[in-house]
Amino acid sequence: MLSRTNLQIVLKLLLILISAVWVSLWLLKPTELWTKSWHKAEDNARETVFGYYGLNFVVYSLPLISMAITGYLYLYLYAKKPRGLRRSRQKRMSITKLSNPFIVSRHLGVVSLNELLAAMIFSIFLLWTMYARLSKDFKKMTPKKLLELNIWQFKFMKIGTRLGLLAEVCLALLLLPVLRGMSLFRLFRIQFEASVRYHICLGTAMILFATLHGASTFFIWGVKHQIQDEIWQWQKTGRVYLAGELGLVIGLVIWITSLPQIRRKWFEIFYYTHHLYAAFLVLFLFHTGDRHFYMVFSGVLLFGLDKLLRIIQSRPSTGVVAARILPCKAIELSLSKDPRLKYNPTSSIYLKVPSISKFQWHPFSITSSSSVDNERITVIVKSDGWWTSSLYNTMVAALESDPYQVKCLPIHIEGPYGPVCTDFLRYESLLLVAGGIGITPLLSILQELASTEIKTKSSLPTRIQLICSMKKSEDISLLIPVSQILLNQPLARTSLEVKIFITQELRPIKTVRELLNEQSKVQTVNFDWKAFDNTISGSENLPLFAALAGFSSIVFLVTLVFLNHAFIRSDMKGSDKKNPSWITDVLLICSFLIAIICGGLATAIVNRRAPKKDLPPVAMTKCEDIEFGAMESKDILDNQEIRYGERPNFDDIFSQFPNQTGDSNIGVFFCGPESMRESVALSCREYSQGSTVDGKGRKPFFNFHSLNFAI
Repeated sequence: MLSRTNLQIVLKLLLILISAVWVSLWLLKPTELWTKSWHKAEDNARETVFGYYGLNFVVYSLPLISMAITGYLYLYLYAKKPRGLRRSRQKRMSITKLSNPFIVSRHLGVVSLNELLAAMIFSIFLLWTMYARLSKDFKKMTPKKLLELNIWQFKFMKIGTRLGLLAEVCLALLLLPVLRGMSLFRLFRIQFEASVRYHICLGTAMILFATLHGASTFFIWGVKHQIQDEIWQWQKTGRVYLAGELGLVIGLVIWITSLPQIRRKWFEIFYYTHHLYAAFLVLFLFHTGDRHFYMVFSGVLLFGLDKLLRIIQSRPSTGVVAARILPCKAIELSLSKDPRLKYNPTSSIYLKVPSISKFQWHPFSITSSSSVDNERITVIVKSDGWWTSSLYNTMVAALESDPYQVKCLPIHIEGPYGPVCTDFLRYESLLLVAGGIGITPLLSILQELASTEIKTKSSLPTRIQLICSMKKSEDISLLIPVSQILLNQPLARTSLEVKIFITQELRPIKTVRELLNEQSKVQTVNFDWKAFDNTISGSENLPLFAALAGFSSIVFLVTLVFLNHAFIRSDMKGSDKKNPSWITDVLLICSFLIAIICGGLATAIVNRRAPKKDLPPVAMTKCEDIEFGAMESKDILDNQEIRYGERPNFDDIFSQFPNQTGDSNIGVFFCGPESMRESVALSCREYSQGSTVDGKGRKPFFNFHSLNFAI
């Protein structure tokens, strides 16, 4: 039998092979060689039980689904590898500049060299596709095929048509970045929040190409004086013009309401209109036909399964165990979890509180560590906006009614979602930078580091510097969840230093201890959570994802073959002209829905049969009044730096940090506002003087990791 390591190598090679086949398919598809071979293959496939639709599914859809199945199994084996071994292997990796900031711009944001190269390769591919398609079209121009158009009009029409195919390419990739549990981007260590950026870029490109495609079509209709005749047509066969027009309108509505100016001001409008994607996909199918839809079907299937798993997980409600009300108008929610659920630091969960809104989901970074607390997950919610303010007011009202025991507060949860590995363990030193509420994912890193050293006695970063930029002094209370780490300093072999910048206040300099004493009054609200049988058990089951993707694909193909044989008469199978396009499209939709339903039933059966252990009760204090002055005087809090009316000078911080540590391999983890992110990324790029191999390089190199993105 293959060992776990050898099996990982086999899966990795298989992933590379399938990826190469998939990319080659996209490159060959626009060529004349592929077109001729494909027509022959379809003609031969018509005589088989699977028909041409089976061939299209296997060739166009199955490669990406196979990549997903292989990727989930690979990630499962990787996650099961002992943490020390994972970290030692990461230490041996050569740290390059490919993943570090390369472009820092107000308009483009922070772009790494990896992202720039990927964008260039994708743009070259689009240009190649356009060139190959138009070359074939222009070579076949004959008086018969000019459609009563001048040569320039015919060429203009063909350019518009091929722009529609570029929109199809973008649509084929559009849904992959927004997969949460079933995300493939974790193979590249890209978290969900980061991949949303790629989703936005692909969506914008798709709408641009689709709009140009539609505008050119309307222009040609105008030249031929056929707008009134063509615009309302629902063709029996071929492309349905009306479906394309409606799809373009819906796509424009989705894109316009996604713009930052609208999304941030009227989030509800953005959220609800975004669910029109289902209508958009159906109209795209009716407009282009089933053959083109198989190119995008794999992404649609994976997205449908991911959405289904999220619905199944979030359907049962659980309750808040307790809520700590912090002085900075923030609340720390404690939620009960299954002790078997493990997650890595910087993970996040999505919360829905039906008493506030029955439809809105909001993501929050987890501040706890599963290595420290097996029974609870904690998140901090800052009152900022209608939804968060409503939740904060609910907790305050509950506190005023009865701080010791109040009625239950039902919530629904999706996640946790997070990285497969702990990147911060591979660095010699850590520079943690936070702006405001951006401190939350860094709290989980600190807790994990303390737990790792206590439990495993393994080597950790030799020095950690935490830079916090806050508007008000009361925001210092956000550090209370890690106050014991700051006070007792369990990181005996690691130097931990904290620098706090209060930007909107001017007062005499105080120590962190004095500020924490001022903000130490924390009130806790306990809820009757025992009324709920459900705890957070997590949705990440990578072997289940692989099995579900494979099972649903088989169900889809079998159902599609059966429905085509049942509803399309044998005398129509050999001629597309006699077979209305909408019948084939409806059968494809029905097959997809049946596959998703069967996948959901299979998942429900597996979850029902999974044994559940009795969970011990979670002990919560009823009220806390933390007194930091009673601690020993020579602890870490007395030696920390705090400045009022100043912002962090990242030039000084980055220039001095390597001299103070002597380390060359430095991990920079940032979470905060976009403007601050650009400043940190710029300094990270400017002060990285070289690369390191095996951690032996002499020149400092800052490895930038951004933990938050504008969604």
